[in-house]
Amino acid sequence: MSKPPPSLLPPPVLRRLAGLGLVLMLTVPVAHGAAAPADLSFGGPNVQRLAAESYARAGLSGRFQTWLETAYTRAGVPLAGGATLKAALDARRAQLAAARTPAARDTLARETAAWAHRFIKKAVPKFSLERGFEFASIPRTGERQCLLQSVIIAGLLQRAGLDAGLVMVWKNMSGQESNLGHVTSVLRLPGGAGDLEVDASEPEPFATHQGVLAWAAGGVRFLSPVFGPGNVITGYTRADGQGPAQGTLKPAGLSFLSLGYVRSQFDYYRAERAPGGVLGTGTGQSTPAGLQASERELRRALTEAPDNALATGVLGTVLRKQGRVAEARAQYLRAAKLYAAQGHLPAGVQANLAWAKGQGRS
Repeated sequence: MSKPPPSLLPPPVLRRLAGLGLVLMLTVPVAHGAAAPADLSFGGPNVQRLAAESYARAGLSGRFQTWLETAYTRAGVPLAGGATLKAALDARRAQLAAARTPAARDTLARETAAWAHRFIKKAVPKFSLERGFEFASIPRTGERQCLLQSVIIAGLLQRAGLDAGLVMVWKNMSGQESNLGHVTSVLRLPGGAGDLEVDASEPEPFATHQGVLAWAAGGVRFLSPVFGPGNVITGYTRADGQGPAQGTLKPAGLSFLSLGYVRSQFDYYRAERAPGGVLGTGTGQSTPAGLQASERELRRALTEAPDNALATGVLGTVLRKQGRVAEARAQYLRAAKLYAAQGHLPAGVQANLAWAKGQGRS
């Protein structure tokens, strides 16, 4: 495991922050402005840090990488080429590199993505919105959620030498809109044919979600995929109607979410599902302590990715529930500006904006 970059903070301060679970946030650089897609490769330092933080929060010993290797041996879903997970993925990388034609590489890539979909669903059979975003929930309760499963799938594909990453989903396969209510992994086919959504929340590996959020045209954008045969995304259109003259961005013009954004989403879900927090998880209603926990996690999320519009807006709701009306109105206005710049205002955001402007119910 590579060492994190040095911190500018003195050791006594770092030790104190470690007790608060904040050191990782300070020692992992946030380069979201560069829009570099997150390196989530299985066995790599970024996933190790994400998992270690989750384990530490839960008071759980061990390493997630070791758990997943063990799960591979017992799942009965092998990937040809090696007895261990690492060996199988490295063998697949070599196969992809040796493939003689783009079509052959694409076939191997699709097979690898379909395998990763089967493996995750078999190794982690249960789904939980409340706990499934934590790496620690997998060994403890066998539970996963969309963000975590997508990180793992993308990491497996990256280890096999494929270009893969994460996008948020704002319109599902039937066209129903949400306020960025889902996450999926995406595979970029090596032969240049386009992208594939690989979603373990669906029974089949290759999904067709109708709206995604990713980096394109200089910023985070709401986009609509254009699908061709075999569920391959051949292009993207911007939800705000802007873009190139022909109206369609090529897949190469889209970048997957950055590490800062991915980390931000983990903390967003911690805020959303905090006991007694903004959703009243576990208590049926929000409590002062729970709202404080939600606020703390949301502010951390926005330190990691200031352009996370979802976290920006939900922080406004936390402030509103706390009775901090002026702060809530200002926060809703900030969120609306972010959503507008990114190309779409969900219905809930429009309602919050109307309230912030004094046009809605108090």
